[in-house]
Amino acid sequence: MTFDKPDSDQPAIALDSTEIDQRAPPHDSRENSSGGSKGGHLPLPEGVPPVRVNWTYALGLAVIHLLCLLALVPWLFSWTGVVLVVAGHLTFGMLGINIGYHRLLTHQGFTCPRWLEYTLATLGVCCFQESPARWVAIHRMHHQFSDDQPDPHTPLVGFLWSHVGWLLVHNRDHGAFRNYERYVRDLLRQPFYWRLEQNYFWIWIYLLHAVLFFVVGLAIGWANSGRYLGGVQFGASLLVWGVFVRTVFVLHGTWSVNSVTHLWGYQNHDTRDNSRNNWLVAIVTHGEGWHNNHHAHQRSVTHGQRWWELDMSHWVIYALETVGLARNVVRP
Repeated sequence: MTFDKPDSDQPAIALDSTEIDQRAPPHDSRENSSGGSKGGHLPLPEGVPPVRVNWTYALGLAVIHLLCLLALVPWLFSWTGVVLVVAGHLTFGMLGINIGYHRLLTHQGFTCPRWLEYTLATLGVCCFQESPARWVAIHRMHHQFSDDQPDPHTPLVGFLWSHVGWLLVHNRDHGAFRNYERYVRDLLRQPFYWRLEQNYFWIWIYLLHAVLFFVVGLAIGWANSGRYLGGVQFGASLLVWGVFVRTVFVLHGTWSVNSVTHLWGYQNHDTRDNSRNNWLVAIVTHGEGWHNNHHAHQRSVTHGQRWWELDMSHWVIYALETVGLARNVVRP
């Protein structure tokens, strides 16, 4: 995907997620779905038929899932690799996706220095969930049309569709320039995000971080064992566990927010959609599973609103706020 270069002298446009909900749909032929849907079955979004596989991303996901199965090979096991799954889930999943892609870039729940913003976005890229601009555009569209036909991944089309199916096919609306201009012009006017969109540059960043895991493991293993093969074994274990297993775990956690939390759980708020609070998803996504709370207060960085609704992502933002790295923090 390639765009014309933005004017870097133009300031970023603050795009309030509450403003998105008030807008008309991207296509004039669509009726504004602000009334939402509480049940029933929906057809595929209008931008999908005729169904065409998105081979680039579908093959990428298939390869990563297959490589993840290498964790079953005893020779590739290491406790360091297991630790890296947990540490990577916190670092790349929570900091990159939950805090970076979601609460900062999509909903602008707080502001921070540019170096920190770009660091969080880069960590998100290392989760193989596409570029920041595309992720943000689709998620803002989801909030505008939640559980109505234009919603990119409502489970009212089907559970598998909402969990992963929507990622495997082309949707004309997602790739259209007008869609990017509408939903993420605030990001694409920054050269950093514009560059990530050019020629799938974000994929090269993901591959580079995978290579770094292997190379560092190779060096450490070789030094500790005194044998090249020992280095290869340790480097491969860090690659399999620290990259592939962690990536798959983070992917399914994010996908569960799209699917599970629109089907099962409880509601604290009477929203216009089927969003639910699901404690299991909240645990594996560091607070993202309190999805009904989030839909009721979209810009708020606090997703857990009752004392027992643990939200580790909010704790991290609170810590950043305490040391002066997070400002203009939005709460309910």
